[in-house]
Amino acid sequence: MDWSFIISTTLLAAFGIEAIVFGLAAIGLNLQFGYTGLLNFGQSAFLAVAAYSLATLVSQMGFSFWIGIVVGILAAVLLALLLGVPTLRLRADYLAIVTIAAAEIVRLLLRSVTLKEWFGGSDGINDFSRGFYDLNPIAIGRYTIGPISLSQDQLFIIIVGWCLVALALLVTWLLVRSPWGRVLKGIREDEDAVRSLGKNVYLYKMQALIIGGVLGCLGGFVYALGRQAVNPDFFGTDSTFFAYAILILGGAARVFGPVLGAIIFWALIQGSDVILRSLIDAGVPVVSLMTASQAAIIRFILVGAGLMILMIYRPQGILGDRKELALDAR
Repeated sequence: MDWSFIISTTLLAAFGIEAIVFGLAAIGLNLQFGYTGLLNFGQSAFLAVAAYSLATLVSQMGFSFWIGIVVGILAAVLLALLLGVPTLRLRADYLAIVTIAAAEIVRLLLRSVTLKEWFGGSDGINDFSRGFYDLNPIAIGRYTIGPISLSQDQLFIIIVGWCLVALALLVTWLLVRSPWGRVLKGIREDEDAVRSLGKNVYLYKMQALIIGGVLGCLGGFVYALGRQAVNPDFFGTDSTFFAYAILILGGAARVFGPVLGAIIFWALIQGSDVILRSLIDAGVPVVSLMTASQAAIIRFILVGAGLMILMIYRPQGILGDRKELALDAR
């Protein structure tokens, strides 16, 4: 097997665009679920409205890249208000039902034939990221970082993406260490007790939903600019479940949990895929009976089994604290 290829591919997945996108999505979920206890199963919708706001305004309407970013953030805030106003006064499971349905509604609207003129239908939109890459100060060429080789544009989006991750982590750290953050933790543990102290629980929940959605929508921008295209099927419910798996793996209610989870998750996903494909090509007994498409499915089974074991023996995640938050899997 070509171990240099396996290592370089795994490292690129662990620190590349996928890890950044889902790391940002998980950071937003961490504020909503980890610190506040909100069951938002529609995080992919926040990524979608941000990505499509940017792509549509730039490619279809001729606006600048910066206008697309501002409108994308405002769209995420509006979506949070639409989801939160009718549901946050109710039990947490109502929010879960509404958000997972809303995410599918957004995805189906984006891929609908009726709105194809604006959103490109199932083909999506491309040719909108030139304004972003025109800001790239890195000289044209390929850059080698250890076993990884990147073009100037790939290196630029990865640097910008990890800077956004660092900014999101800083914002989260400052928020949860403030009195506002302590109220969120109180709501997670017992919102009736917090309400008895005179706090407006509904308002705090709404603020957490909005801020978490905005932090998550940054992942939508990175996805759109990194791929230089958007496709509605990327924003399915599986994207939200990936973000939850990352959050649980790294440890909910821990500032750095989502980042660690994203790195490990994508290293396992991509690394297992490359190893299985290499074993198939090498004709290893039993493994060689699989096809490449079957190997792509097996990798999720292996990662899923690993997550099950983690939930049994360490339900709070790698960095999580059992005393503060434990997801009981038994």
